[in-house]
Amino acid sequence: MDQKQDVVRLPSERLYVEELEALKKADQDAKPAGWQLSPKSVLTFLTGGKAKGVTITPKYIGNKRLVEMAIATLLTDRALMLIGEPGTAKSWLSENLTAAIHGDSGKVIQGTAGTSEEHIRYSWNYAMLLAQGPSDQAIIRSPIFRAMETGGIARFEEISRCASEVQDALISILSEKTISIPELGREVFAARGFSIIATANTRDRGVNEMSAALKRRFNIIVLPSPADIETEVEIVRKRVSEISTSYELRASLPEEEAVRKVVTIFRELRSGMTLDGKEKVKGPSGVISTAEAISLLTGSMALAGSFGSGQISEEDIAAGLQGAIVKDEEKDRLVWKEYLENVMKKRGSTWRNLYFACSEMNN
Repeated sequence: MDQKQDVVRLPSERLYVEELEALKKADQDAKPAGWQLSPKSVLTFLTGGKAKGVTITPKYIGNKRLVEMAIATLLTDRALMLIGEPGTAKSWLSENLTAAIHGDSGKVIQGTAGTSEEHIRYSWNYAMLLAQGPSDQAIIRSPIFRAMETGGIARFEEISRCASEVQDALISILSEKTISIPELGREVFAARGFSIIATANTRDRGVNEMSAALKRRFNIIVLPSPADIETEVEIVRKRVSEISTSYELRASLPEEEAVRKVVTIFRELRSGMTLDGKEKVKGPSGVISTAEAISLLTGSMALAGSFGSGQISEEDIAAGLQGAIVKDEEKDRLVWKEYLENVMKKRGSTWRNLYFACSEMNN
């Protein structure tokens, strides 16, 4: 059986293995130390193109210059930080950058309130430590440690979710490019090609602010929300198609009109204004991101495939909208009802069925 059918989600270097192999064969430019592709080929992998007759699908749809800046950062001794609202493809860009450059995007630290300094540096196999004392075999290497040894890239997701003192453990690593192991009286020096890509959510400001010293060790790139509705519709359609194929959802892909309606609702609630600029709208308490729109439509496909005709209905979309928008039961229910009555209801016959389905769900 095809291995792609055995797991829920493959890492990018395996999901796009044919594209990466085609780019390797076609690549005639110089490759930096430790890189499997030249910077131009990395850019093609991320933004799309052709290589040896193979279509390279775009992984990031947005400002190409931002991708070029990210790649250029990783050519230097600076680490890279991607900052943006939820749903701006920070993690997706981080994973695909790492897959294209080193072919291994799996060296990941997930930042949480429980992340400790050991997750950044190293810890010990305590059974071996008690039996043999400190030894190289007893060390449990962090993803950053392993990336330093191999000249790879470590990914640090949601860095601002970690306590400030844990974040600051990165300062010496990024400055000196070493990890000291005093128990063994030695240091680990980073092989050429080593870097770190961190991501941070702008909604997490004030949770654990990064120190100025740590920020200075990163080149920071802010990823914006999709600039216009056409870009956002394209992103949503592409990702829904990819995800539905991976999950083998037994439903047709959503029609263009359905995608456009969902994106329109999300953009208006996110911005606090209708697209024509004529009416202000209140926003819900939760995040109304592009990622939420993608999740909503794949969920609607699952409903249609399992309990419907296989074609996404207005009722399927309404159920998804209710779950995505009404997070705080009382406040969000009123916000959503106001939007339905003041905006959606007035949009005429093409929106009427969705309006009735959403109103029924919100009662």
